Amino acid sequence: MGAPEAKMGLRASKTAAVYLESVRIPAWRRLGEEGQGFPIAMATLDHSRIGIAAQGVGIARAAYEASVEYAQTRQTFGKKIAEHEAIAFQIADMRVQIEAARWLTYRAAVRSEIPGVRYSKESSMAKVFATEMANVVAARAVAIFGGYGYSREYPVERYYRDARVTTIYEGTSEIQRIVISKNILAGR
Repeated sequence: MGAPEAKMGLRASKTAAVYLESVRIPAWRRLGEEGQGFPIAMATLDHSRIGIAAQGVGIARAAYEASVEYAQTRQTFGKKIAEHEAIAFQIADMRVQIEAARWLTYRAAVRSEIPGVRYSKESSMAKVFATEMANVVAARAVAIFGGYGYSREYPVERYYRDARVTTIYEGTSEIQRIVISKNILAGR
């Protein structure tokens, strides 16, 4: 095992390199047929991308809930910041985006459970939308908190850091767009 990585976010989850040197595996332990590793890996990614989409929804939901609570208690100019349209509209947009991402994620999850049905496009759509949405919602949460949003004293700072990696692992947003467009253009 390599040393744990010093990561910007998701610090509760340790990440380290695993080195396999001179490892021999008997054929009966092989997963799938010889030469089928890439298709198996891609099928695994299709499924795990749904989990990353759900993670994006969860991070966004936490940032949203913290923002709603804060906006209903913090006051400026003699009224709660939730009463200012600029903040209220941000909160409304956050909720709409979270709900849209949640339903895309549900749709991909349901399709993944149907035997023989391809769901690469749906899992990539859910991942790209939900993770990019999580970054936008987390950034809005930091803005709603103002200077406090940048402080580790409040949870939105962590949500902002944690959201960033979701657009990267299990395939970047650009890779998701390649998967989506190839499926669309192939009539799937």
